[in-house]
Formats: sequence, C-alpha cells, structure tokens
Amino acid sequence: MAAKFELYTDKAGEFRFRLKAGNGENILASEGYKQKASCENGIESVKKNAGEDARYERKETASGKFMFNLKATNGQVIGTSQSYTSASGRDNGIESVMRNAPEAAVVEIDD
Repeated sequence: MAAKFELYTDKAGEFRFRLKAGNGENILASEGYKQKASCENGIESVKKNAGEDARYERKETASGKFMFNLKATNGQVIGTSQSYTSASGRDNGIESVMRNAPEAAVVEIDD
C-alpha cells in the first residue's frame, strides 16, 4: 500500500489532514483549518517542503520522547509527528515523510 494523505473533518468541524505511511502508520498530522481549501494548501505545502531536511525541527518533549515539526519556508508549522521513544525512531519518521509525502495521493475520508 502506498502512502497517502487523509483529509477529514474533526469533531469541531475543522478540516485536517494526516500523512499515513504504506503500513498505515500516521507519520504527520496537521493543525485544524477553518476552510477546506486552506487544508488542501497545507497538503501541497507538505509535498513541496518534505524533501528539504532544513525544514524539519527536531524536538525532545518534556517527558523525554522525540518528535518533529515540518515547517514551511515562512517558518510556520505545517505538520507535526507523533511521539517516538528514541531519536532514531524520530529520524526514521522524518525519512519516511521525505520519501513518501511528495508523491502521496490525497483521499477524503469520514473520520
């Protein structure tokens, strides 16, 4: 199964997307958007920026887990990862986004 962006509406009525790897694991999630078009623009921004290592902000959480944010050229966060137990797990997540996001299909789902 190929990676895909799932576009959906959350319980608050906002549009969101998540990037799922070929194995079905969530590797990147968006913030909520008021407009569907804004959410679609967010997906395009992820596709455009995913290949540039400098766009990834690698972080360690207060609880000692590891995560990353993908940022657009203007510095705005366009996607956030899950928490990983190790830095190497986080780095594998980044590699997965870099590899999968540019060509991933967009699928609208009911969540």
